[in-house]
Amino acid sequence: MSHIRAAVLGSPIEHSLSPVLHRAAYQELGLADWSYDRFEIDEAALPGFMAGLGDGWAGLSLTMPLKRAIIPLLDGISDTAASVEAVNTVVFTEDGRRLGDNTDIPGIVSALHERGVEKVPSAAILGAGATASSALAALSRICTGEVTAYVRSRARADEMRQWGERLGVPVRTADWSLAAEALAEPLVIATTPAGTTDALAASVPDGAGTLFDVLYDPWPTALAAAWSERGGKLIGGLDLLVHQAVLQVERMTGRPRAPLAAMRAAGEAALRSR
Repeated sequence: MSHIRAAVLGSPIEHSLSPVLHRAAYQELGLADWSYDRFEIDEAALPGFMAGLGDGWAGLSLTMPLKRAIIPLLDGISDTAASVEAVNTVVFTEDGRRLGDNTDIPGIVSALHERGVEKVPSAAILGAGATASSALAALSRICTGEVTAYVRSRARADEMRQWGERLGVPVRTADWSLAAEALAEPLVIATTPAGTTDALAASVPDGAGTLFDVLYDPWPTALAAAWSERGGKLIGGLDLLVHQAVLQVERMTGRPRAPLAAMRAAGEAALRSR
């Protein structure tokens, strides 16, 4: 059988765990003829890379800064991807089409469900970047009430409210200086870069609810460590990475059940070795 390829694209890309997770899945599924690589590709280089792809490609994973730049280069995108104008998965079909999807959104939901978080009456999002919009889309499926987004600028606040209107989620915005108030919510999703939430660690209340911190390196973050010490339920970035990668493997390979446990174990081992 001919060699089948997949890869992750982005910039920077050298620390991506996607190759570790996907290769672990291929090994577990017995897909010896499949390979998964990484390519350092920025927005300027993306059109040329896509134009140069030959036969034998099954799919691509996209990370920053390519999740929106890829859209004009595709033949179509899923409703899920369209809802946040972001594609993190491209599948190459047998008839030659290139279709975009977003597995971050259902990946967030699946990671929450795995830890027993099915529905919440309200929630908070720390940050307002691309990951925050995916978090808001995920909350549209599990949050029955208001979502408060803690942001640093009026422009970001306006963007989050617009995403809320588009996704059908009631969104209230608050200044980042008030972010400690978020920690009282039953579900907090932290979407900010490393170090941003460290100052909040001292404000974690006793009996905290659930924190979903999308970072995985370094782990635990100061906020995550404090959350765990206070007895709160903790979900990390590796959980998101694994759950969205499971969905990518299923879409690219056509196999109905990707090996989540093997993929998580491989990711944990890779992080320990860093």
